[in-house]
Amino acid sequence: MTASPPRTRRLTTAQALVAFLARQYTERDGHRHRLIGATWGIFGHGNVAGIGQALLETGAGMPYLQGRNEQAMVHAAVGYARQSGRLSAHAVTTSIGPGATNLVTGAALATVNHLPVLLLPGDTFATRPADPVLQQLEVPSAGDVSVNDCLRPVSRYFDRINRPEALVPAALTAMRVLADPAETGAVTLALPQDVQAEAYDWPADFFAERVWHVRRPLPDPHELDRAVRAVRAARRPLVVAGGGVHHSAAEEALAAFAAATRIPVAATQAGKGSLRHDHPADVGGIGHTGTTTADDLARAADLVIGVGTRYSDFTTASATLFANPDVRFLNLSITGFDAHKLGALPLVADARASLEALTAALAGSGGHRTDPAYESEYTEAKAGWERRVDAAYATPDPDARPTQAQVLGLLDELVTDEDILINAAGSLPGDLHKLWRTRSPQQYHVEYGYSCMGYEIPAAIGVQLAAPGRPVWALVGDGTYLMNPTEIVTAVQENLPIRLVILQNHGYASIGGLSESVGGERFGTAYRHRSADGGFTGPPLPVDLAANAASLGMRVLRAGTVRDLREALADARGADRPTCVYVETETADTVSGPPPAQAWWDVPVAETATRPSAVKAREEYERHVADRRRHL
Repeated sequence: MTASPPRTRRLTTAQALVAFLARQYTERDGHRHRLIGATWGIFGHGNVAGIGQALLETGAGMPYLQGRNEQAMVHAAVGYARQSGRLSAHAVTTSIGPGATNLVTGAALATVNHLPVLLLPGDTFATRPADPVLQQLEVPSAGDVSVNDCLRPVSRYFDRINRPEALVPAALTAMRVLADPAETGAVTLALPQDVQAEAYDWPADFFAERVWHVRRPLPDPHELDRAVRAVRAARRPLVVAGGGVHHSAAEEALAAFAAATRIPVAATQAGKGSLRHDHPADVGGIGHTGTTTADDLARAADLVIGVGTRYSDFTTASATLFANPDVRFLNLSITGFDAHKLGALPLVADARASLEALTAALAGSGGHRTDPAYESEYTEAKAGWERRVDAAYATPDPDARPTQAQVLGLLDELVTDEDILINAAGSLPGDLHKLWRTRSPQQYHVEYGYSCMGYEIPAAIGVQLAAPGRPVWALVGDGTYLMNPTEIVTAVQENLPIRLVILQNHGYASIGGLSESVGGERFGTAYRHRSADGGFTGPPLPVDLAANAASLGMRVLRAGTVRDLREALADARGADRPTCVYVETETADTVSGPPPAQAWWDVPVAETATRPSAVKAREEYERHVADRRRHL
C-alpha cells in the first residue's frame, strides 16, 4: 500500500514565505516567467533570524542579492521589473525601524510607475513581550501602529502578518496584485520578527506551483465603435504614446496603426521608444520637454489619442498644451482611472489589444488615412527638428570641454539597438526627451513618473541582471551621484559591467536654471564655497567624484575634452567590468545646448516680492497661467 504524501509541512513563517515565492510564475502570450526572480536583503535584528535564515536554508531555490542601501535595493528591483516587462519582479527584505522606512521612497517610485516590487520589512513583535522594543515607534493613541504604516499610502497592497496562518491569504493576494497589469506597484507584507521565526503546519497545497495569467482584456464593442467614429471624424489627430505601450508590448501594434492611418505619434518620457526615432510617424517627445514638432501638433490637434498615458503635467504642459477649442480625447488604457482623464472617450482594455482592434475596425469600408497635406506638414517639421538635434550634438572643436548635449551626441554615435540608457532626474531627462534618437523599445529608460535622484545606478544593476550581455548606461549629474552611489559596491561584487557616466557641473544645474526662471536667482543650487557675503558663489568645491567611484571599486576613465570623451565612451562600452566615465561639462552654469522648453510648466511664482527677478517672473507666470484650461 502506497503511503499518502504529507498534507502539511512544518516550517517557520519566513521559511514558508520563501518556499512559496520560489514557486510563483506569470504567463502572458504563452510565455512563462518566474514571478519573484530573486530577493534583495540587508539584515538586522528584525529579519536576520527570520527571512535571512529562510533564504540561507532555501539556498538556490531563491537567489539572494546583497544590497548596501534599502532605498537603492528597491530601485534595483524596479529596474529589473521594468526591463522584464513587469512579468518578473524582485523581493526586498529589511530589518525594522530605519531599514523599513528607507523603503518608502522606492515604494512610491514603483507605485507611481506601475511597476511591481515585493517589500518584506521586518516589524515589531506581534506578541509584545517588551514594549517598546528597539527601534519601535510609540504612538500613544494607537498600539498597533509601527513605522511600516508609512508604507501604506505608497503600496498597492499592504498587510501585516500577525499570525503565521494569516500569511496564506495575504501571500496569494500579494501575488495577484503584482501580476495584475491594472493594479501592480509596490506590495508590502510587514513581518513581525517573532512571527517570522514561529513554526506552523502549513497546508502542502500552499507550496504548489502557481501560474498567474497576465490578461489582455479586449475593448468593449460599444467603446470601440465610438473610438472608430472619433478617429474618422478627426482632421488633425495625434497619438500620445505612454508607458503603457511598453508595458503591453504594443510597439508593433502601434507601428502598424501609424502605418495604416499616417497619424503622427508623440511620446511621453515613459513612452519614448514606442516607435523608432526614424519611423515616419514618430515626432518625438511631447510636453514641456518635448520637440517643437510634437508640441505644435498638440496645440492644433482636434483629437488626442492617448495610449497608456497618465497625462502628467509635463505631458500636458500643465493643462496649456492642447489648445484647440474643439479638441477631444480618446484614451486607450487598461485602467478606467486613466482612460477617463480629460473628459475622454474611454477604451478600457489592454493597449496592444486596443490598437489591434482599432486598426482592424478602421481598415473596414476602404480603410482610413489622414490627409496627405497633414502628413507632409509633420514630416517636414520633423526634418527641421532633426537639424536642430544635429546642431546641438555637433562637436566642432575636439579639444574643447563638451557640453551636456554633446555628451549625448557622442553616445548617439556609439550605441546600437542593444544599448540601454538609464536616467531619472536633473537636466538630463529634458535633453534626452528632446534629443535622444531611440533605436529600440527598451533603449530609453528614463524614470520620470517620480523623477527620483539616486535611481540610476541601482536601476542599472537591476536592468543588467534582467538583460545580461547588453550594454547598460547610467547617466548621472554630480548632484544625483552624491545622493546614492553605494550600489557601485554591489555592481563590483556581482561583476556587473554597468557603464556609469558622471557629468560634473558643480551643483543642481537643472534646478538652478528653474530657480532663475521663477525669480529664485539660483539660490542654494550650486556646489561652491561660501563667499564673503555669505552666499555660495565662491570657487567650486574640491570634490573628486571620479576618485570616489574608484574607491568603491569601479574602473574610472577621466575625459577632459570631446576627443577624450569619445575614446573613453568607446572603451567603456567594450568593458567587461563596472566602468565609470567622468567628464566636466562646459561650464558650471551650463545646463545643456539644445533648444529651450517648447511648452510651459506650472511652477508657482511668489505673488508678492520685492526683488525685481521675482516680480518679473510673476508677470510671466500670470501670462502663461491664463492659458490653462480644464478639458471636460
